[in-house]
Amino acid sequence: MTDKTSAGPLAGIRILDLTQYVLGPFATQTLGDLGADIVKIEEPGGDRQRKGTGKTAPAPDMSALFVEINRNKRSVVLDLKTPEGQSDLRALVKTADVFIHNMRPASVDRLGFGYEAVKAIRPDIVYVVAMGFGSDGPYAGLQAFDDLIQGASGACDLLPYYDGDEALRPLPSIVADKTCGLYAAIATQAALLHRARTGEGQYVEVPMLETFTGFILAEHLHGQSFVPARGKFGHPTTITPHRRPVETRDGHIVIMPASQEAAQRFLELGGFKDPYNSPRYLEAESGKARVAVYYAMLAEAARTRTTAEWLAICAEASIPAMRANRLDEVFDDPHFKATGFFETRELPGGAGGYRAMKPGLKFSATPIGIRRDPPRLGQDTEEVLAGIR
Repeated sequence: MTDKTSAGPLAGIRILDLTQYVLGPFATQTLGDLGADIVKIEEPGGDRQRKGTGKTAPAPDMSALFVEINRNKRSVVLDLKTPEGQSDLRALVKTADVFIHNMRPASVDRLGFGYEAVKAIRPDIVYVVAMGFGSDGPYAGLQAFDDLIQGASGACDLLPYYDGDEALRPLPSIVADKTCGLYAAIATQAALLHRARTGEGQYVEVPMLETFTGFILAEHLHGQSFVPARGKFGHPTTITPHRRPVETRDGHIVIMPASQEAAQRFLELGGFKDPYNSPRYLEAESGKARVAVYYAMLAEAARTRTTAEWLAICAEASIPAMRANRLDEVFDDPHFKATGFFETRELPGGAGGYRAMKPGLKFSATPIGIRRDPPRLGQDTEEVLAGIR
C-alpha cells in the first residue's frame, strides 16, 4: 500500500540506504517517516534482518522486526560484487542527496564506494557511516552488535545496581542500535542543513560506542561526573528497586508525586491519615527504613481503588500518575486507541496484515505518515532503475 498524501518536511531528499540489521534501518525509517525517499539497496539475499525467528514471519523475507523498522522505503536489489550492480549504484549516486551504510571501511572500499569514490560522483553528497567504534581509537574497524556495545559502554552493569544481582546483563531491548540510529538520523539532517546553507557535502561518522555511552551514562556517571569523584556511579532515583509500578484493584499504575505534599495527598486518599507522623513511619530505624515504609504505604494505598479511579483522582489532585500496561494491554490503552497509534495494514505481495505503529511526531505544515508499507525484497527495483537507464 502506498499513500502519497503525507509529504513530510524531508520531501525531495533522496537517500541511498545500504544498511541492514537494526541501527541503519531504524535511522532510515526515521528519515523516511519525515518524508525522504529511501531507496533501500539490498544484496540478492536481502537485508539479513528479513529472515524471521521461529514461525512468526508470514513470508520468508518479512520478519517481525524487519516489518517494524523498514516502512517508507523502496527496495532495490543490486549485486554490488558485479560490474552491472556497481554501475547501477554509481548511476543512483548521481541522483542522491545522502549515501548511508553500516559496512566496515575495508568492505565498502573493496566494492568501490568509499567516501572519496562516492564524492567523485556526487561532490555535495552527505556520506553517513554507522560504525561500531570511532575511527581514531584502537577498536576501529571491529565488528559491533548491540550486545557488544552495551557491554563496552557499561550498560550491562546497570541492572545489578537496580536489583542487587551482580551478574552483568544487557538491558532487554536493542537499545544501543536504536539509540545510535536516532543519532544517525539527527546527524544526517544536520549535514543536510549545512549543505543547504553552503552547498558543501561531507563525511559523517556515527560510532556506536561513543554515542551510546554518552546517552546511557548521562545520568549514571552521577558522582563520578566530578574530578575528584564526589560519589558513586548510578543515578539514585533511577536505580532504586522501589522504582516500579504498583498494583491497583484491577491493574497497575505508576505514581510520581513531585513533592512530599503530593505524596501525602496520595497516601491520605488511599486511607493513610497524616502518614509522615504515623508511628509506622516515625518508628522506622533509619532513613533507608523510612523510605521502605513510604513505598510500602504507597503500594497499600494503590490497592484501595481501580486504575481508572486513581487516574481520575490524581488528575483532580494534580498528582502525576499513569496506568502501567502489561505488553498484552497496550493495544487496548484508551490513549493509543483514540490516537490510532496501532494501525492494521496490509503487507505487499499478499503476505498478510501487520500491525504498524504510526510515527508519533506531528508537523502542522508538512504532515508525516506511513506512505509505503515495508517492501518485499526487490519489489521496487524496476521502478527505481527505470529512472537511470
